[in-house]
Amino acid sequence: MATRALPLSLRLGADGLYQLDEIARRRGITRAQAARQAIAETAQRDRRRSGLAAEAAALLRDPDYTREALEVAALMEQLRAPR
Repeated sequence: MATRALPLSLRLGADGLYQLDEIARRRGITRAQAARQAIAETAQRDRRRSGLAAEAAALLRDPDYTREALEVAALMEQLRAPR
């Protein structure tokens, strides 16, 4: 099933337009392609960060993980060279 591209209008300041042109020029693509790629990449990065934050929160609620992390930290402190 093909999706129909919906038009979008946005106003970029001089700096935003310069940055968009820079992305397009470096990648050898149009401004529209650069904007679509930047949006997709930002969304993917945000999803990945959210997933990592949820994983970290889950680990912090795990008493076995917390205990082991504290043990590793104590061991690393013992092995650290004197200052």
